[in-house]
Amino acid sequence: MSVYLIAEISIHDGTWVPDYAAHVHAIAERFGGKYLARSGNIVTLEGQTKECTLVAVIQFPSAEHVAAFATSPDYQPFAKARRVGSSGVFYTIDDTDLAGTIPYLKAA
Repeated sequence: MSVYLIAEISIHDGTWVPDYAAHVHAIAERFGGKYLARSGNIVTLEGQTKECTLVAVIQFPSAEHVAAFATSPDYQPFAKARRVGSSGVFYTIDDTDLAGTIPYLKAA
């Protein structure tokens, strides 16, 4: 089952961004991660505007792969730099359909 890591980040000090962008993609790939988006082009269609400047969506093969990536010693220096220069929230969702009515998704 695919799992999607979604990161909503508000950048306060962008000095960490070039190094993070240059290296973290390859680290995520080693754990089966595939970036689906990493964008600052955020358009609110409904509801309260997000207080973030960047949203990333990364697909992983499983929750275990996400956990291995997030706790990887290779990733830790980049995560630390990100935490110093930004705030945000990271969460995961799987590829199920809670209502169970979309035929190409697994029923939750």
